[in-house]
Amino acid sequence: MEFLTHVLGLRKPVQDYRKFKLSAINEPKYQHIKLLGGWLVYFALYFLTENLIPASACHVVHSAVDDLIPFNEFFVIPYVFWYLLVFGTLLWFLLYNIDGFKKVSTYIMITQAVAMAVYILWPSRQDLRPAEFLRDNFFTHLMAFIYSFDTSTGVCPSLHVAYSLGIASIWLREKQASAVWKVFVCIAVAVICAATTFVKQHSALDVAAALPLCALAEILTFHVFFPKKR
Repeated sequence: MEFLTHVLGLRKPVQDYRKFKLSAINEPKYQHIKLLGGWLVYFALYFLTENLIPASACHVVHSAVDDLIPFNEFFVIPYVFWYLLVFGTLLWFLLYNIDGFKKVSTYIMITQAVAMAVYILWPSRQDLRPAEFLRDNFFTHLMAFIYSFDTSTGVCPSLHVAYSLGIASIWLREKQASAVWKVFVCIAVAVICAATTFVKQHSALDVAAALPLCALAEILTFHVFFPKKR
């Protein structure tokens, strides 16, 4: 994978962070690092919404399509790969394309802010998780672990899907990325989005709701339909 290739040292980063100190965060060459602070805000809001909004106060999200999608624990592989894809993408752009890092961070923060507002104003939950697993294997154990800390509330729209589409968008625009890598990312993102429904972390409606959210982030981040003022 390209971000792993670069991280392993085959290219020199455009910015040397080895001498970075927190006191230098306001220096022009380091200011973009402050965008990572958006994750702290998100995690704080995530903790509050997960713990202060009871499931009984949430609207149940369900569609007929959900009943046609069987639970399949093997989809936990792409579901978990999402974490590596998000981390690897942020790290690659942080090292090799700072403008791209700013854009992907902005995209993610827009989706985070809008989704958290929706979770607070219109709390949601899904009741799709299996009462028990039909098979006993490593993957069902992994799903049980994920279920234990990631509740079935605050699901619509799906941030798993929104982040994935944002990552695909930024890589498709990246001139340094090869065509093979771009194809891989697009396939991976498609499988990840499907995986959210097969592991019963999201309803198909959650996936659909992420699309207009991504459209908004696309417009605001990449100035689609209107030129950026210089």
